[in-house]
Amino acid sequence: MSPDRSSAWPDDESTEGILKGLKVLDLSRVLAGPYCAQMMADHGASVLKVESPAGDETRQWGTLSDDGTTSSYYYGLNRSKRNIELDLTTPLGKEALRRLLDEADVVVENFKIGTMARWGFDYTHDLAPRRPELVYCRISGFGADGVMGEMPGYDAVLQAHGGLMSVNGYADRGPLRVGVPIVDIVAANLAFSGILLALQDRHRTGLGQFVDISLLDSVVSLLVPHSANWAMTGKTPRRTGGAHPAVAPYQTFDTPAGEFFIGTGNNRQFRSLMTVLGRPELADDEKFATNSDRIAHIDELAAIITDLVRARDLDVLARELSKVGVPSSAVKTVEEALTDAQVVHRELFIDDGDYRGVGVPIKLSRSKTRKPIPPAAKGTDTEAVLRSLGLLDPVGNDQSAAHTASVTENWADRGDERVATLI
Repeated sequence: MSPDRSSAWPDDESTEGILKGLKVLDLSRVLAGPYCAQMMADHGASVLKVESPAGDETRQWGTLSDDGTTSSYYYGLNRSKRNIELDLTTPLGKEALRRLLDEADVVVENFKIGTMARWGFDYTHDLAPRRPELVYCRISGFGADGVMGEMPGYDAVLQAHGGLMSVNGYADRGPLRVGVPIVDIVAANLAFSGILLALQDRHRTGLGQFVDISLLDSVVSLLVPHSANWAMTGKTPRRTGGAHPAVAPYQTFDTPAGEFFIGTGNNRQFRSLMTVLGRPELADDEKFATNSDRIAHIDELAAIITDLVRARDLDVLARELSKVGVPSSAVKTVEEALTDAQVVHRELFIDDGDYRGVGVPIKLSRSKTRKPIPPAAKGTDTEAVLRSLGLLDPVGNDQSAAHTASVTENWADRGDERVATLI
């Protein structure tokens, strides 16, 4: 029996997006993989998320829904996906996965290195020969080989191991974790980009390929400009708190109304800043005339600017600085940021009655994005998908017991047969 492709990945006529029609199998959990797959769903791909009976760990992270089944953390990473529950350690689960792999365009997974191979789904030996057009993305902690290959990775661990934590925080205090899971987020975006590159190549060649993303690669790519500074000078970068290591003034300043950030990237902006703050002569002071001078005297300069800013109304000051081309902003809370008029105007926060959360940051002139759908409950689509794959009888009875002894365990043994015959 051939799988019903339209049922496993239904073609929703109302869906919009440049990736409409693309079938994505999301085997991942936690953050990087689900976020990557969500971005693909946002742009129209039909994404099928597979969860184990235990469920994605993030379903229990943070604030929970009223029924206790979904957390705010999970909610922000898994919208607009269909959801099935499979136990991939069982013959039924493996056979369902085989059939889904026969139909998918893209696979995203972040299992422990070697797991897919043990199940008979190794990319090089099993999947690529059978599905040469498949784009397969694996997200791992440190990669598959090398001295740390196969080790699991977690965002904060990679922030520490990859050098990011060492440059975050203040010089007189210990290293500080970045307040968002930035390594996972960057890995998700790199995976998204890598998949799109592979799809573009497939458009030209007809062949898919393996997209290898690691959290280690992701965090090292984040070390700009510290990595370049070390490569040039050999000097270990130091923590600079809210200040920039290579540009001054480019930092936050404490005021009675809260923290206020000012960033100047050139001498003209510095002169404009000093003029607005009422000390234009400081732009010609030999201690502050160039960026190098300002970096050398950053503590003295910061103290002067702090005194000048303290007495100012932050909203008025921001408008005055904007008029003369000096970047600045009050440091906003998350609530203030998400309700900001410009954020709302850019549709970066959605509250349409059905979905409430961050919107899609990629804007395209012709191709629209999908209207977001809240994450499905675990296993919502299991019955429909298993029936479409021929793994449930016409009335929906669970056939797993009958399958156990008859499902072929070795995919290679099936030769050219697209789907195993079940007795």
